[in-house]
Amino acid sequence: MIDEIKKQVLSGNYRFTIHSLERCLERNIFPGDINDAIISGLVIEEYLQDKYGPSCLIYGKSKQDRIIHVQCSMDPVWIITAYDPTLKPDEWEEDFKRRRKKI
Repeated sequence: MIDEIKKQVLSGNYRFTIHSLERCLERNIFPGDINDAIISGLVIEEYLQDKYGPSCLIYGKSKQDRIIHVQCSMDPVWIITAYDPTLKPDEWEEDFKRRRKKI
């Protein structure tokens, strides 16, 4: 799954939803950061029954070593949203690759 997404991103064959562009603008995440996060990334969650088709959450890092989570659909590749999970550390384990269990 991640290999195909990376291939599409490397070839420039992906798009941003309006929602993702708005969220990235609000969160100071740039298109290059998204690209870098996906290329360096790994899938940490899958949403096979997502509203608009299968998608996944990717953990990756920008060239500035900023941790970024990117949710994207798989075929075709659409960037759905992106955020910095370090801004909500209570929701994630220390490595930011697993959600904390709710008690």
